[in-house]
Amino acid sequence: MTAAADPITDALLGLYRRAPMEIVRADGVRLYDADGHSWLDFAAGIAVNALGYNDAGVRAAMLEALDTGLVHVSNLFRTAPGERLADKLVAASFADRVFFCNSGAEANEGAFKVARKWGKAEGGVPKHEIIALRGAFHGRLFGTVAATDRPQYRNPFRPLAGGIHIHERDLKDLSRVISDAATCAVVMEPVQGEGGVRVLDTGFVRELRALTKERNVLLILDEIQCGYGRTGTLFAYEQFGIVPDLLTLAKPMAGGLPMGAVLMTQAVADVMQPGDHGTTFGGGPLVAHVANHVFDRVNDPKFLAHVAKEGKWLGEQLLKVKQRSPKVRAVRGRGFMWGVDVTDPAKDVVARAMEQGLLLVSAGDHTLRLLPPLVMTRADLKIGVEKLEAAIG
Repeated sequence: MTAAADPITDALLGLYRRAPMEIVRADGVRLYDADGHSWLDFAAGIAVNALGYNDAGVRAAMLEALDTGLVHVSNLFRTAPGERLADKLVAASFADRVFFCNSGAEANEGAFKVARKWGKAEGGVPKHEIIALRGAFHGRLFGTVAATDRPQYRNPFRPLAGGIHIHERDLKDLSRVISDAATCAVVMEPVQGEGGVRVLDTGFVRELRALTKERNVLLILDEIQCGYGRTGTLFAYEQFGIVPDLLTLAKPMAGGLPMGAVLMTQAVADVMQPGDHGTTFGGGPLVAHVANHVFDRVNDPKFLAHVAKEGKWLGEQLLKVKQRSPKVRAVRGRGFMWGVDVTDPAKDVVARAMEQGLLLVSAGDHTLRLLPPLVMTRADLKIGVEKLEAAIG
């Protein structure tokens, strides 16, 4: 079902193994090539397109922003959209302060810097270590790749940034290495995305939060992929009964435009002074205007109820596929974020699904990752599950 596209240019740096078709337009929850072939989207631009494609509200917000002529003015001047969005994020969360940036990796880098400055204020230079968990993915910038548990991403760039360590998801091990004197922060994804869509155990998360408080260590939650409604609540941490010190967001924030954020308590924010960090584009008026619309939609209780209800149904259907297919080893997830372990190489199933008219992404050599747009209806979810089962074989 893949149509031939123009030859792939040699001008782009070859960092991605791109699918053979060329996407030329999109609408709702489907993408199209120039020949009219369509694909049902269970990837959402890797959890970015929460509202699907060609959404009327997003389009209107973009046009409203363009009508002002304020695409960019830098953070040397005040603009209302970013300030409004910051107020909304604070009102909806644990946070008192917000820093906007352009991507998830930047958000995590920013959070790491804030944690390091806080640690120095609390315990001097020795209190600088950041601990991540086995299976983590926090980005590919220099600090975040050191916290990402992927040898293929880490090894070519050694020596990595110092003072960042990965440890097992084991409370005994973590209790041994988390130190009041040396550790400034622990960073974790409540639901690990690239690490196989693994929902962390609620008891583990709560005990780790208690341990970090006991040792005077910050807890950074990376909700770049699992936050903003994807698991059925606005923030994933709400389902674990804890409150972090910092929270990072990105992917769906601005409807496909680049945006990230770091949320933090006032006690953490107090250590940061003008000049300690910065961004040229973060929170700019056009992107922030669109992000206000996305936030208002995603934060609607009816919208979140839809994700929770249909996500539960989706999980039930995937478990039925597991019962029918010996090629499915396990199913994990919440809301509109699911991982399916398969016996075949995941890349082969992704390719077969593409032939069936379904777009998927992988999360490891044998794990399929399902990330439908949050607006997807049950009828389209059903079609996607049928195509998925056919691709698994």
